[in-house]
Amino acid sequence: MTVGGRTLLDRVLAACADAAATVVVGPRRPSCRPVVWAREDPPGGGPLAALRAGLEALGEDGGGPDGAAGRTPVLVVSADLPFLDAATVGTLVTVPEDAEGVVLHDGRDQPLLAAYRMEPLRRELALLRTEYGHLSGLPLRLVLQGLRLHRVAALSAPSLAAAAFDCDTWDDIVTARARIREHDRVLDEWIAAAKAELGIELNVDTTVLLDLARDAAHGVARPAAPLTTFLAGYAAGRAGGSSVDVDEAAAALTRLARRWAAEADGTGGRGGTTDADGTTGNDETGTAGNTGER
Repeated sequence: MTVGGRTLLDRVLAACADAAATVVVGPRRPSCRPVVWAREDPPGGGPLAALRAGLEALGEDGGGPDGAAGRTPVLVVSADLPFLDAATVGTLVTVPEDAEGVVLHDGRDQPLLAAYRMEPLRRELALLRTEYGHLSGLPLRLVLQGLRLHRVAALSAPSLAAAAFDCDTWDDIVTARARIREHDRVLDEWIAAAKAELGIELNVDTTVLLDLARDAAHGVARPAAPLTTFLAGYAAGRAGGSSVDVDEAAAALTRLARRWAAEADGTGGRGGTTDADGTTGNDETGTAGNTGER
């Protein structure tokens, strides 16, 4: 099931890409990055059994620093959260010193949108297993009862409220697919999907590239816009592929497009060149340039 051309699992994996180790509990399937696969016992045994399987697959330290195994935050999220983002993950894994976990609260606790210190989480799972004799079929909320939790209100930030949206039904999928096409997020969604498809992690300044496309379309011809941004990307790739390389290539082509525009509207002085700020510079013969209007 996809939203914005990416599976729900891949969207969640992208949000927690900075994790030291990642375990997915469930049947194996294609994923956008390497993960450790685990299975609850018995298969389909419910969220507590899945949580225990995930912790076992993480190992004792959970990929955290030496000497901090018991206090290492373990992010626990379901794989049906299309709008989970890195900012929300960062909020959850910032566990206060006097707390054993952070849980998102949107009128009720969301135990599958939370982070827990590893040792207290293991402790509570062991106690529940002793009390009930098993974990299969038990509600996940039971694990919260013995933990000192810091609750984060979903309404305290737009990204947190969005992260709490999960896809349990087909109508939820339809809603999520419509939401990513809203004006204020469609470009970010598309760029994230394109970067994932290409396997790149470059931070893209969309304003710079959109301004370049606009200048090429207005100063040269409309079809020049996509071709120009392609050439900027190609040049940046050859230069090293950093975000700085992209900005420099875009700036160079923006200056070129504005020189073209200046020639067309008569503001580009004979033999002069119009820079990005609209100032006509000196040509190579040494004649003094004059300030022209854009």
